[in-house]
Amino acid sequence: MILGIGNDIVEISRIAKAISNEKFLKRVYTEKEIEIISKKGNSEASYAGRFSAKEAISKALGTGVRNFNLTDIEILNDELGKPFVVFKNNLLEIMKGKKIEISISHSREYATAIAILIEKE
Repeated sequence: MILGIGNDIVEISRIAKAISNEKFLKRVYTEKEIEIISKKGNSEASYAGRFSAKEAISKALGTGVRNFNLTDIEILNDELGKPFVVFKNNLLEIMKGKKIEISISHSREYATAIAILIEKE
């Protein structure tokens, strides 16, 4: 059963400016995310896509970014490139009995993401 849906869109240029600030980078992205993105080309779009996914997840949860930090949501990729989510800290409890599916996309100017919160069977 679907418990929640969230989507988000962000201007890549906005995130490109923000990631030049070390505080923003550390507040939003995990060390593992930063390491992975730094090895890719088009890193600004990757940062923007992950930011958008984290926002979409917070909307699917119906909480916004309350009772957790954005670094408690870690966006990684499987061997085929499909994004998946690793939850940490307070979100581990919130996500008991639930799972989330995400999709991330970007064009030259925008990154977008959708998150679907599903009850585990």
